[in-house]
Amino acid sequence: MHKNKEIAQRWFKAFNEQNLDALLELYHDNAQHYSPKLKIHQPHTQGLIIGKEALHHWWADAFQRLPALRYHPQQLIADDDAVFMDYLRTTPGEEDLRVGEVLEIENGKIMASRVYHS
Repeated sequence: MHKNKEIAQRWFKAFNEQNLDALLELYHDNAQHYSPKLKIHQPHTQGLIIGKEALHHWWADAFQRLPALRYHPQQLIADDDAVFMDYLRTTPGEEDLRVGEVLEIENGKIMASRVYHS
């Protein structure tokens, strides 16, 4: 299995267990994260946050608001620089959402992630 697919699998495991420490360990200290959900819940970010502290705050808030939030991987496509993750986002009370997310990876750490919703 490609090393970047392994990182993606660890990412899904940490996320679905809501294990912030394991999730953040996958990221570079100055990683960037872009998401349309950030634009909604933290409009001042314009959808972009930078650094582990911001990532921690974002996911801690999401896990508190949505304790049953889960991501179900559908497909992973990886090369030496990135992995594309196609997954289904589920949480009670909300319609399931198909999501595409790209993780840009350097030296085994996620440098940037970009989320796309259908």
